[in-house]
Amino acid sequence: MLDHRLGEEYEALRATVREFAREEVAPVIAGYYERAEFPYPLVARMAKMGLFGLPFPEEYGGMGGDYFALCLALEELARVDSSVAITLEAGVSLGAMPIYRFGDQRQRERWLPQLCAGERLGAFGLTEPDGGSDAGATRTTGELAGGEWVINGSKAFITNSGTDITALVTITAVTAPHRPAGAKEISAIIVPAGTPGFVAAKKYSKVGWSASDTRELSFTDCRVPAANLLGERGRGYAQFLEILDEGRIAIAALSVGLAQGCVDESLTYARQREAFGHRIGHYQAIRFKIADMEARVHTARLAYYHAASKLLRGEPIKKEAAIAKLVAANAAMDNARDATQIFGGSGFMNDVAVGRFYRDAKILEIGEGTSEVQRMLIARDLGV
Repeated sequence: MLDHRLGEEYEALRATVREFAREEVAPVIAGYYERAEFPYPLVARMAKMGLFGLPFPEEYGGMGGDYFALCLALEELARVDSSVAITLEAGVSLGAMPIYRFGDQRQRERWLPQLCAGERLGAFGLTEPDGGSDAGATRTTGELAGGEWVINGSKAFITNSGTDITALVTITAVTAPHRPAGAKEISAIIVPAGTPGFVAAKKYSKVGWSASDTRELSFTDCRVPAANLLGERGRGYAQFLEILDEGRIAIAALSVGLAQGCVDESLTYARQREAFGHRIGHYQAIRFKIADMEARVHTARLAYYHAASKLLRGEPIKKEAAIAKLVAANAAMDNARDATQIFGGSGFMNDVAVGRFYRDAKILEIGEGTSEVQRMLIARDLGV
């Protein structure tokens, strides 16, 4: 029979991150959110806890854990705030993981220790202003000249790309316009922060995730060594798709955390708020709404647990990752809407957690593959 109970190490990690989120993040995050300020002290605390090194081997400064451990941490953080959760998710699964998965030993030894320690952050430069879901339509170019890649182009909506502790952005670039078969040759290239010609624009003014760092990037005759090619030349697009499959499980975990946070806040409010002579939890309309919210969380959590278990066994995960992200993003969005309705006018305020949850939830149906893309992947796997 299936047993979804967590082992002692997983439970200890969950409890530790939950305490951190409640005791250290919750009291201060509203201020960071209102100021649209990156929470450096909280990120530093997460670094000291080892969260940025969770799924990496100890030889690179990691904690020797696995991807599921990362997912549990993301879920607990997002129960309180998604800005700190996405900073961790992007730093690990999008920033450091490509170097671990596809980098050579020299690249791993140079970059992973500082990324695993959380001293520096990595970013993942796939999306372009005219690309969106069509990531294969990459226009950024990388031309090999004199032992260097000369990069020109731009990227959009890149998380962790312009902080004071950003170390690098790994980008996709067209390194040959046409192969014999007619397709572009797309490769992955590591671009260190501070490289001449690499400019991170001013932070976006976002609807949600306001305490995270997201920017547009431009590259103008930006030169990096030929050795900064990540993995095999011409395999960059395929490598990034693999990273996205894993990342969708992480985003599903984050989405479950937000959806669970909506339940947590709604339960507390329903037990305290009075209307028409009763606490509002007395009314069936509220009780049924919270029951539906809890059912969505339960279903979405099982979906990401299943996808993560297949990932850890080394089995194909494309369909399961897509299902987990689709179901969990739906749960987050629906629960955020219902929680805001339960709170009424108070739920529309940014200093109330559900107000921030409502603003943060929508991007979960867009980032790391829209819900429409997830449906496309699921249908394709089914042969239709």
